[in-house]
Amino acid sequence: MKLHVGCAMWSHARWSLPQEERLGAYATWCNAVEGNTTFYATPSRSTVETWAAQTPPGFRLVLKLPKTVTHERRLGDVAEPVRAFLDAIEPLGPRAHALWVQLPGSFSPGDLGVLAAFLRRMPASYRYAVEVRHRAFFDHDPSIRNLERLLGEFGAEWVPFDTVTLFESPPASDAERDAWTKKPRLPRRSAALTERPIVRYLGRDDVGRTVAGWRHWVEVTARWLREGRSPTVFIHTPDNAEALKLSRRFHEEVGTLVPELEPLPEPVAEEPPLTLF
Repeated sequence: MKLHVGCAMWSHARWSLPQEERLGAYATWCNAVEGNTTFYATPSRSTVETWAAQTPPGFRLVLKLPKTVTHERRLGDVAEPVRAFLDAIEPLGPRAHALWVQLPGSFSPGDLGVLAAFLRRMPASYRYAVEVRHRAFFDHDPSIRNLERLLGEFGAEWVPFDTVTLFESPPASDAERDAWTKKPRLPRRSAALTERPIVRYLGRDDVGRTVAGWRHWVEVTARWLREGRSPTVFIHTPDNAEALKLSRRFHEEVGTLVPELEPLPEPVAEEPPLTLF
């Protein structure tokens, strides 16, 4: 029984991972990562080949589709950028766990036909994970049912981005204040549509508050594992300084409820911080 956990990136100024093959070092700490960089630009195929070389076959990258596809062209007339993206990520093989379709907050229930047409054109060889941010998908029952029905047709997962803990009280750091202006404030959703649910959880810069806020997900993840599902959980904080260690802590907490859970790899030692003397 295996749980995949990870962060929003594999490199951070506060993580003292070895400089060489940074992704490879990260992969000894966590067994999944969000591919957020692909939102801003499609990487070269040679770059993706280095990602594949640094990670084991069971490592999971959930790769965000380029913003050209999802935000600028809103899933229409995207054959060329999608083709370039799929060609670039091909070397990942099974490491490309899911293609992540993050849609803008303006993408409403009235646009579901566009989403259906897009998924219908995409190759069936990949899994798809859709993140929506329009409020109606969270508090309007017909819209919720319509989206679930559409995703079910394509075997796609609905990715919740849980920001409840972030917004439960006023921000207490610069990073939290920045997150308050940028992150969606939506109700928590925790229903899995497929055998491979994906969760994004955003806590606080205070470790204790982050841990207290994820208790819901520890219990839900343990239940999914007992049901035979294979979840992936990404741990965020506003500054992400402790996210690497927190991801492993989340895995450990789930393990207390599911003793048969396979442990994570033994992490590489962190490099000592640089000093002037």
